[in-house]
Amino acid sequence: MQVIASSLRKGNIVEKDNQLYVILSAENIHPGKGTPVTQLAMRRISDGVKIAERYRTTESVERAFVEDRDFNYLYEDADGFNFMNNETFEQLSVPKDVVGDQSVYLQENMKCVLSTYEGRCVSIILPPRVTLEIVETEPTVKGQTASSSYKPAILSNGARTMVPPHIATGTRVVIQTEDGSYVERAKD
Repeated sequence: MQVIASSLRKGNIVEKDNQLYVILSAENIHPGKGTPVTQLAMRRISDGVKIAERYRTTESVERAFVEDRDFNYLYEDADGFNFMNNETFEQLSVPKDVVGDQSVYLQENMKCVLSTYEGRCVSIILPPRVTLEIVETEPTVKGQTASSSYKPAILSNGARTMVPPHIATGTRVVIQTEDGSYVERAKD
């Protein structure tokens, strides 16, 4: 199926030179002069080789037909990450390189979208946000306001992020899974 390059997003699968690639990042660049372009970072599914491609935003790209289904995350083992289809109760093991850096945000029973091609998982889309607890951060300084200065913090999953100065250890926060950035304090 032909789509324009500017419509491609992280997790989409494209076909190029009879090979399937999963998009790791997609950025639309609009320079002051010249033609707008879409910069794609992709990983070849067959062997894991990463490449970068640049397309004009109106250029057509062949998007591969993959089946997207909702799965629940169960657990991690030596083979990878295990998910269960809610409708058929079929379990699917996903290799660690397919999940990649997003694995720190996987939580038990989390609903994810798995893209399969010929029965094999080729990409995973996590929910856009997760709620985690701050386990370590610098103490709050009295009189410090919520300005643009952020401080480092370690989350309950071991990931690091930057949080506003008023956030203390033990606070539950909402984190963006795409880039690991702080969104807001969790509303419990």
